[in-house]
Amino acid sequence: MINIFRKWYDRYLSDEESVLLLVIVVVSLVLLAAVGQIFTPIFVAVVLAYLMQGVANQLYAWGLSTRIGVWIATLMFTSAFFAFVLGLLPLVWRQLASLAREAPAMVERGRAALSVLPEKYPAIITQEQINLAMNSVQGDMAQLGQLLVTKGFSSIPGLLAVLVYMVLTPLMVFFFLKDRDQILGWATSFLPAERPMLSRIWSEMNLQFANYVRGKVIEIILVGGVSYAAFAFLGLNYAALLALLVGLSVIIPYIGATLVTIPVVAVAFFQWGISPSFYWVLGAYGVIQLLDGNVLVPLLFSEAVNLHPVAIIVAVLFFGGVWGVWGVFFAIPLATLVSAIVSAWPTARNEQPT
Repeated sequence: MINIFRKWYDRYLSDEESVLLLVIVVVSLVLLAAVGQIFTPIFVAVVLAYLMQGVANQLYAWGLSTRIGVWIATLMFTSAFFAFVLGLLPLVWRQLASLAREAPAMVERGRAALSVLPEKYPAIITQEQINLAMNSVQGDMAQLGQLLVTKGFSSIPGLLAVLVYMVLTPLMVFFFLKDRDQILGWATSFLPAERPMLSRIWSEMNLQFANYVRGKVIEIILVGGVSYAAFAFLGLNYAALLALLVGLSVIIPYIGATLVTIPVVAVAFFQWGISPSFYWVLGAYGVIQLLDGNVLVPLLFSEAVNLHPVAIIVAVLFFGGVWGVWGVFFAIPLATLVSAIVSAWPTARNEQPT
């Protein structure tokens, strides 16, 4: 048994880079699982810095200096950040609270609409089953409404932390843009001078993360904005809330679009019933999803590494369980990182002298 482990070690971990890479991966997973929430503002700033670096690079291409490009990119981000926090979020919160208050009445209307099913299909469904399901849903909706009210009061002590993050995040984004080379130089100073495998993995993943973050943010904005315009034009209630959900649903591949369909269909049904307006909303929503999956995603992520859908779903489940929302957001690039490590490891091993 000892010989088996020794041969495995000599095959995969005899190189210094292999051991170092294994230590980095293990320590990173432990830190994310243990204290990942503490570093959330830093992760947010890194994501936003990747996004704004694309803006800064475009400004550099237009002939602006590095300093002016960084300042303009930071100003654009700060304006958009506070517009989102002070403009969109309060509107979404009001609509969410209103929806929670009206949810029990919507469930009652749903109960009335479903009450005809036992008469048509007595062998499949009974009135008792409908009542049990509707009572469960109505109870959950009532608890949600109470939670929103109590959460609003209980979150008052956390407002100070939110205000601090609102100041710190733009500052960190600015310094990540301004001192990017110095920060990366300091981080790489702890690594060996000769690190071909680590450099290859970093180069690939830096490109993948940058393309993914910028593409995903653009996708969220476009899908959410077009959804809001369509819902508002058609007169759908809670247009801002539903549009935000539709925009954020693109973060979770395959699963998000399926889940967000439920509230869109439910709100349209309870507002209009089975009517032409209901079908117009469904048609508009279907067109948005088709254009997103067949036009926007291939256009934005044409340079992304192709992953099998099963690999993407497993990555979403695993990294989401380890790192929460950020794990879900970065599931695809993290899965790409795993793929890059696996493919680079044998290459580094084969390059070793015999």
